[in-house]
Amino acid sequence: MGWLWAIIVGFVLGLIAKAIIPGKQHSPLWLTTIFGILGAIAGNALARAFGIESTPGIDWGRHIFQLGAAIVIVFLGDMAYTSIKGGRRERA
Repeated sequence: MGWLWAIIVGFVLGLIAKAIIPGKQHSPLWLTTIFGILGAIAGNALARAFGIESTPGIDWGRHIFQLGAAIVIVFLGDMAYTSIKGGRRERA
């Protein structure tokens, strides 16, 4: 069940990050989900480092760190994906 939640949270974080980043991202949905999962993991580590490990109720601080990390990872991951795929190609 933990893996299912990781995929769902990664999917949601990846989509929110894509919506926040200006411009068009070219990475596919499956890769955006992986970037979101990585953002959630990095955000949890950052929150733990800043002392937001467990709070009663909703962990808004942890969620902010997760979203921030997901935005950075989606942005950098999409740049890497675009450069690996050869950038944007114009069709004649």
